[in-house]
This record gives sequence, C-alpha cells and structure tokens, in this order.
Amino acid sequence: MSTYTDRIQPTNSAISTYLDNLLARKYQIPTFQRDIVWEKENVKKLWDSIYKFYPLGSILIWKTSTKLESHREIGGIELADNFSSNEYQYILDGQQRTTALLTSIYGDKIVCKNKFNPTLYVDLTIEFTDATDDTSYIKRFLFWDEIDDKNGQNKGNKSKNERYEEKLIVKLEDIKNDYGNVERNLYKGGYGNFDHPYRQQLAKCKEVLDNYRMSFIELRGIEVAEVCQIFERINQAGKPLYIFDIVVAKTFRIEDKKNNIPGFYLRELINNFRKSIASSQYANVDDWTLLQMLAVVVKLSFPNAGIQNITDKYLNELKTEHIEAVWSNFKIAVVKTFDFFDNILHIKGTRLIPYRYLYLTIIAYFYRNDKPDYSFLNKYFWYYSFHNADLLTNTTHLWQHIDFVNQQKANSTYSFNQFDIDKNSIRKSFYSYRGRLSRAILSLYANHKPQDWAKPHRGVLSDVYYLLTDKPNLHHIFPVNFIKQSGIASHIESDSLMNIAYLSQITNLKISDKNPLDYLKEYDDPDLETVLCSHLIPTIILEWSRTDALPEHALTIFIEERVNLLLEDLKLKLDGIEFNVFDMGNRTDNIYS
Repeated sequence: MSTYTDRIQPTNSAISTYLDNLLARKYQIPTFQRDIVWEKENVKKLWDSIYKFYPLGSILIWKTSTKLESHREIGGIELADNFSSNEYQYILDGQQRTTALLTSIYGDKIVCKNKFNPTLYVDLTIEFTDATDDTSYIKRFLFWDEIDDKNGQNKGNKSKNERYEEKLIVKLEDIKNDYGNVERNLYKGGYGNFDHPYRQQLAKCKEVLDNYRMSFIELRGIEVAEVCQIFERINQAGKPLYIFDIVVAKTFRIEDKKNNIPGFYLRELINNFRKSIASSQYANVDDWTLLQMLAVVVKLSFPNAGIQNITDKYLNELKTEHIEAVWSNFKIAVVKTFDFFDNILHIKGTRLIPYRYLYLTIIAYFYRNDKPDYSFLNKYFWYYSFHNADLLTNTTHLWQHIDFVNQQKANSTYSFNQFDIDKNSIRKSFYSYRGRLSRAILSLYANHKPQDWAKPHRGVLSDVYYLLTDKPNLHHIFPVNFIKQSGIASHIESDSLMNIAYLSQITNLKISDKNPLDYLKEYDDPDLETVLCSHLIPTIILEWSRTDALPEHALTIFIEERVNLLLEDLKLKLDGIEFNVFDMGNRTDNIYS
C-alpha cells in the first residue's frame, strides 16, 4: 500500500536518454494534450538555457495502470506503436518542451508550420562570451531557413551557408548520434587542435547532451479526479483537464482489421452526434453533461459495470464495450430529451433548465422507452422546478428521481406528494443564471410561447434571438428609470421577475424607459390582450393604460396579480396534485385540492 510520500517522487535523466525513451514510447503524451505553441525564438531560448546548464523546470509524469489514447507522433515524428506495459507514464506538463527538444534533434514537421523543418543546427564559430551573455544564442542555434542561401539567391545567408559547407555548422542530431564523424570533419578542416575554440564549442555541446539532467516529478497512486485538479493547477495557461478528456483517451481503441475489431473514438462519436442535431438549441450542451447522461444509461443497462455514480471517480470506470452497447439507444434518448425541452416545453436553449440533473433524470425516462407519458413528464418537470424545497440538488436525489421516473415507465402508475410553494419566493425572484427558481419562472414564461407586442402573430423566442445574445432579451414592464423618476416602487419590486417579459430587441429598444401607460397605447389593438396573456401579464395594466391612470402602489398591485396568474397556471399544470400555497411575506396559507 502506497503512502503519501510515495505519491510524488522527483527523478532526473540525461536529455539524450529522455529523447531515446520517448522514441521507445516509454513516455507518452495523452491526446488531451492538444495545443502546441511552437515558436522558433522560444526553441532557441530553450536550448540556450540547456547550453548554459540553467534549470528548465520539471516535467510532470503521471504513472498509472490506466491505458489512455496517446499520440503516436510528436511533431510528425512517428513513435513506436507496439508498446504495452503494466504501468504507463503520461506527460501531464512539459509537452511544449518535449516537442521542442524532440523536433530539434529529429526534425520532421510542426503542425501549422507547413514546409518548415524544425531541425536545429549549431554554429560552432559563435563563441560564448561570459555569464551575462544573453544574445549569442540567436546566432549559435539556427534553423535551415537561416542557413540555406537558395543557390546564392539569399545573400543574407551566404556566409552561414559557407560555414555549413565547411562542416562548421552542424546538426544537433549529428552531435548526439554521430559525434566521431563531426569531430573528424573538424580535424580534416584544419581544426585538429583540441584547444581550438570550434573544437571547444563542439565538446561543450556534446557535454550538454550527455550530462544535462532533465528533472521529473512522478505521480503515483493518483486517481483521475485528482489528476484533473493537479493538471489545472500546474498548467501555466490555466487550461483545465476535464474528466471527459480522460474518458476519451482511456476508451480509445485502434481499428484491428485483421481480427475485425472496429476502432473507437468517443470524441468523434460525440462530435458527429452534435452535427446530426445541429438544428437543435441543445446541440451545444457541454461534454461533461453528455458524459454524465451516458453514464446514467450505462448504469441502467449494466448495473454491475462499476458506474455507481456520476462523479469523476465513477465516470473513469466507463468502458468502451459498455458505451458501444448503449450508444444507439443513448442517441435516441438524448434526442427525445432535447426535443422535450425544446418543442414541448418550448425552452429554447440550455440556459433556462432549472436543474442540470434534469438532463439525467429525463434521459433515464426516455432510454428504451417507446411509449413515454408526456403528461407525467410535464408534471414531473414543473413540480420539481417550482417546489419550494430544492429536491434535486445532489446525487442521492438524482438516483431517487431516476427510480421514480423508471417506476412510472415500468408500470405507468405514479403519485406526487403535496406540492408546496411560497408565494413570496415568486414575488422576490430575480433573473439569475444560477437561480433555480428564477430559471423556472423564465421557463414558464417561455412555455407560453410569448408573442411580440409590436407584431402579435410573431413569437419572440426565435432561434436567432437566442443565438445572438448572451442571455434572453428581458424587458422591464415598468421600466427601471420610469420607476425611479415616479417613485412608485422599491428597487426590489422593479427587479422582480414579475416585472419582466420577453420582447424582441427592436420592441424593447423602442419602448425604452417610457411610462407603461404610454407605450401600451402604441400597441393597443384587438390582439394585445391575447399577447399579454401569452406573457402571463395581467390585463389590468391595459385597463390602466386605457383610462390613462396608474393607481397608488400600481407596481405592487401588478406584481400580486401576476404572481396569482403564475400560480393559477402552475395549478393547471399540476392537475390532480395537492397544491399548497403559503406566503412567507404575509404569513397566510391556503391549500388548493
């Protein structure tokens, strides 16, 4: 059994040994290490630090028995593809340095730098002056495009090309792998004296490659979830490593044509699935949610698969064969889930789903369910979205909910406990991405397919409307500035969601800060009352506009009327369920049966 002191072990090895081990696949770069920022200047500075025996910083290695999908080439250099082991060594931090070192020696190509050869050369004629020398590296370390004179056409490179022809500019690779021949070339060129500066430069480079020690920090006995945290904290760019990346790498399988075994790449499956539902507002749901939805259906199909929960620890247990087995039915269930949100509830986009866990409970209901009961599902959604108690906030709740919906799926019978709602919580709800009740209220507004006041036969929740804005275009029915100027309400009342409606951007801008009595006159026609009802807006405000008079405490009266409309609508949606309304503002209760 490993102890905490075993978890982190500092080690080191020579650069040459490290590069040889990379080619032998003793170290691997997992595919979640994707973005390479390769710049010539940075590579030269890297080698200058090595040349001066400056420390580079440690390479972070994760040693684990978990097999991940890993890159089979680095910078275009093919690595051995037959490596297998009981323990794998993955580079978590140091990919940039590793790629720079490997391609400097062995060349080939760099992604996004077409036709550029990253092989690095050393100009032996460039002397190292003193400890403060911080510029000579630019001339000492060269790439081929800085040497090649293109048969005399590039005059700026003429002298360097001549030194290359005289064997005074040599490849790092040759110094590493063919040192004797490089030394003989210097001898033949008249530089046989061991004390000659060129020979000294060559010896210095050989010493660097043989004796410079790369530092490593090895992690052992670290679980996947913890690796994700470590990766994010040590990654200088702050790029997080998500469990989805780990699962993609771990479940990857290369096609085996000989044994008729197909390849498997979860990221590609997910991306292709997204393309197939590109028209849906839910095609951009995050990878983590999709992975958890996948884990739920795997658990339902394979109870003994080790997926006991949807946390990182158990998501790590997802197996390729289990994903393959459920994939077709999983896609069908996801499409039904998104369709339910989009076209039945009319919630146009992921931002307004009150609980993220609703994705998981509802996919569990649709999974391998040919005869879903949408009346039940509607009640389920609105009951838990609005219930005064938060009844879907943790994984214990989640599995209880999944058992509940699956019980209905199995025998079509179900019963809900009494529904409780605080009238004051509705009254004082504000717009918030994180507020469950706020999102529920906005979802309820969206569910009624609100129409544009200026164009009564046009809905305001269009696709473009949602795609082009960071949040829904919300309008204050009693504009905030109007309220301030008239002094008819407090700040709390003005920002209540009971004073909010969806409007098109054009209509919203046109209304601006006008008195509601004035702007409603501009839209007052036979259809306006129907339009207001589509927003759950009490028509009493239209009566005030027609009489051109706001009563005292008009906004308070309006908010109370709208709260009542919302509760009446909820009561209809939860028909047959005991409906208990209480008011923590007025301390009065009433029960609707």
